[in-house]
Amino acid sequence: MQIARIAKEEGVDLIDCSSGGLLPVLPSNMGPGYQVPYAERIRREAGIATAAVGLITQAEQAEEILLNGRADLVFLGRELLRNPYWPLQAAKKLGVEVDYWPVQYHRAR
Repeated sequence: MQIARIAKEEGVDLIDCSSGGLLPVLPSNMGPGYQVPYAERIRREAGIATAAVGLITQAEQAEEILLNGRADLVFLGRELLRNPYWPLQAAKKLGVEVDYWPVQYHRAR
């Protein structure tokens, strides 16, 4: 928390609230959205924008995090490696019309 406060004072705009996920031993609290509480707490207590990560795989899950003010952004890592079309599929699932498609996608629409 102290580092987040100092970062804000130094002009940092956003904290990516990831605990890493690089160790061979899995965290004991691992499950969908398991790192979201870090983003939520830093956002609330340090007053700085945060990005939530950590097994965020469903459109509704990402939407809940944002709508309930638990984080300002949702970052997707491994889920986008598994499924690079996730944002388009999530938008469709949530009933959001995507107005802009990359030119390369037009024939695939």
